[in-house]
Amino acid sequence: MNHVKLALSPGIWFVGVPIGTARDITLRALDVLASADVLVAEDTRSLRKLMDIHGVPLEGRRIEALHDHSGAGLVERLVARAAGGESVAYASEAGMPLIADPGFELGRAARAAGVAVTCAPGPSAVLTALVVGGLPTDAFHFGGFLPNARGARQTALRAFIGVQATLVLYESPKRVGALLRDAAEVLGQDRPAVVCRELTKKFEEKRHGSLAELAGIYDGLSVKGEVVVLIGRREVEDIKETDIESALESALQDMSVKDAAAFVAETFGLPKRKIYQQALDVARRN
Repeated sequence: MNHVKLALSPGIWFVGVPIGTARDITLRALDVLASADVLVAEDTRSLRKLMDIHGVPLEGRRIEALHDHSGAGLVERLVARAAGGESVAYASEAGMPLIADPGFELGRAARAAGVAVTCAPGPSAVLTALVVGGLPTDAFHFGGFLPNARGARQTALRAFIGVQATLVLYESPKRVGALLRDAAEVLGQDRPAVVCRELTKKFEEKRHGSLAELAGIYDGLSVKGEVVVLIGRREVEDIKETDIESALESALQDMSVKDAAAFVAETFGLPKRKIYQQALDVARRN
C-alpha cells in the first residue's frame, strides 16, 4: 500500500493505533507514521510489527522507546527536537495515547514548552467496551487501573460509590477475580457489570451479570488477554440501610468515625448528623 508522505508541521503527533485487529488503524495514522521525522512508541516491537503489516517503511528512522522507566531525559530530548522543527510521532502499545499510558508526560512537557500537540485519533478500549457492553453510555467514568493491593484497591473503589455513571476500569487478567470481589463488597453485590476481554480480536468475549455473579465466575479462573470491566451506576432511589452500613464498614477500615460519616453522607446525599450516629453504632459493633 502506498502511503501519503505529508509535510507534517513541527510538534508532537499522538497516533491512535488498534487495540487488537491491525486493520482498525486509520489511513491518516498510517500517513503520519510514514511521514514523521521521529518515531516513538511505548512498545517498539508492536509499532514496528504494525508498520510492517501495513507496509510503512522506516526509511532509516529508529523507533525510540518511551515507557514508565524511560526517565525525564528522553521526554526533554523529544520536546527539544520538536521545538527545533521536527515532527515527533508517538504511539501507545495499543489504543489511544495518554489513556493509562506513559505518553501523558510527553504531552504535558510539550505544552509547557509551547510545542504544538496534534492527534491522529484511533480506537479506544474504553469506548469499544461501552459500545458492546450494553450498560448506559450517557455518562461514564474512567478509573483506569486500580492499585494492586487489596486495601488500596478498596479505598479507590469507595471513591466511586457516589459516581452516577457507568464505571470503566482496566485490569490485569491475573486480578480480575480480586477486582470483582472487592467491587461487589464495596459497591454492592447486585450492581450490574460486564467483563470485556480481547476486544476486536478473534476470541472477543463479553460476560454480563451482577458483581457478585461475576466475582463467583472469575474466582480462581485463569484468564488471558486484555480486560475492561464495566460497572453499572448505583440507583439513587434504591438506597437501603444495608447499603449505608456496608459503606460505613468499608470506610471505617481506614477512616475515623467523623471522616467516614462525612464521606458516606456526601456519597449518598444524606444528613451528616444521622450518618454520624450510624457510624458510631457500626464502630461499636466492630
